[in-house]
Amino acid sequence: MSKRRYSSELVDGPTKAPGRSMLRAVGFSDEDFKKPQIGIASTWAQVTPCNMHIDKLAEAAKVAADEAGGKALIFNTITISDGIANGYEGMKYSLVSREVIADSIETVAGCEAFDGLVTIGGCDKNMPGCMMAMARLNRPSVFVYGGTIQPGKNHTDIISVFEAVGQYAKGDIALTDLEEVERTAIPGPGSCGGMYTANTMASAIEAMGMSLPGSSAQNAVSQQKLQDCRDASAAVVALLEKDIKPSDIMTREAFENAITVVIALGGSTNAVLHLLAMANAIGVELSIDDFTEIGKRVPLLADLRPSGRYMMSELVEIGGILPLMKRLLDKGLLHGDCLTVTGKTMAENLAGVEDYPADQDIIRDFDKPIKADSHLRILRGNLAPEGAVAKITGKEGERFSGSAKVYHSENETYQAILDGDVVAGDVIVIRYEGPKGGPGMQEMLSPTSAIMGRGLGNDVALITDGRFSGGSHGFVVGHVAPEAAEGGPIALVENGDQITIDAVTNEIVLHVDDAELARRRSEWKAPEPRYKRGVLAKFARLVGSASKGAVTDEFRD
Repeated sequence: MSKRRYSSELVDGPTKAPGRSMLRAVGFSDEDFKKPQIGIASTWAQVTPCNMHIDKLAEAAKVAADEAGGKALIFNTITISDGIANGYEGMKYSLVSREVIADSIETVAGCEAFDGLVTIGGCDKNMPGCMMAMARLNRPSVFVYGGTIQPGKNHTDIISVFEAVGQYAKGDIALTDLEEVERTAIPGPGSCGGMYTANTMASAIEAMGMSLPGSSAQNAVSQQKLQDCRDASAAVVALLEKDIKPSDIMTREAFENAITVVIALGGSTNAVLHLLAMANAIGVELSIDDFTEIGKRVPLLADLRPSGRYMMSELVEIGGILPLMKRLLDKGLLHGDCLTVTGKTMAENLAGVEDYPADQDIIRDFDKPIKADSHLRILRGNLAPEGAVAKITGKEGERFSGSAKVYHSENETYQAILDGDVVAGDVIVIRYEGPKGGPGMQEMLSPTSAIMGRGLGNDVALITDGRFSGGSHGFVVGHVAPEAAEGGPIALVENGDQITIDAVTNEIVLHVDDAELARRRSEWKAPEPRYKRGVLAKFARLVGSASKGAVTDEFRD
């Protein structure tokens, strides 16, 4: 197989002189046309600290690709900031951006006939977006994570700021205290510092074998991260020589490895949504029930934020996730024969990995887990026939029963919590925020953080057809499907209804009899779409159920 399978069709022969003339203008020499072309997809932007440094990483990757015998070209795609947009109507664009990013990378690489790809992502949606594009294109590719941020003053991060808003609303801290947290929690470049969605997805992608060993646990501003970019480009050229493609790596077993590591680390509920979408893109059968089955045998071992004490930068200091993966492999919980972007198997990559220092307490031993099974719970019942996703570490209890308090938007709910309208014993229901209804399935970080800030974390539950930030914690259930906009049972809940959430039996029950639900259904009317043109309207028309990853291009064999 030629290393120039795609680019040769674009630049070889007399008829391709016009294209070559364009490429000469961007720096190609005669010799460059004989080299495989490597696309470097950069998610650089100034709109978020997660991605503000990625231009430098892309440049390092470009130089290394050229040195390895390829010819690299950098191109950009978009990114948005969940941390900035949370609690605002613009947050509805967040999940939509995952699809736009995947589409844009596929579009550029497909048009420009790149033979291989290096994609560099640093925030929640551009990471799975990069992976979905590489899966669709199915040509030799490596993902590079932009790296984690350093802790802010007094061990703070972005979640500290969100929760400080709730503390201020309750009167526990002064405005000057809130302002001090605001000014000092985000000290520079890098993704949000706990085991939130960015670090979760970076870890999942490494466990899947689509990034280099150690790539997920590096500081954003470091020589290690720059070297990771250089190594990734060299790896892509080597993959071209061996004709190793994403479909060779992103197998069913590789997805099982990713789920296993996400559970052990206490990762974000968004991993469910994104791994389903990535599996769809590569054509691998994966369902929400697979998270349940794997979760029965994999314990939660990492004491990481949001529910734990430590940040990703502290995990970096003790060796990252490689020693954890080695432990999981030795316990028979990982598939060691899975191929990776090194050209070696997972077991071969982990063979020489040393264990964590003896005095560390970030990663627990198997005989002293934080939770004996998964914190990611797939719940079913008459309130969520297609399933819902909860993040229950056990610290918030494993069962909650209370009275429904219903809201029709995140913003309405957030203000109600700050105003003190939510009280102990409430089950907050936020509906019409699903993939179609929102549209965009925005995160509920502002309400969950306000709950924590007001000291209600152990006293209320929250359920929604929307989703949560990786920074959310507490007794929260998202991805309720079918969603309210499609007439799902969550649309029929009324104030005062009793709801029980059981994370042991994996049930979510609305205590209303079938006859009454039938009566309510007969009176229910679908709401008018909130957006009738533009990207949000397009997303609402195309998107599928959250139980299948909320994708706009469901795979059909």
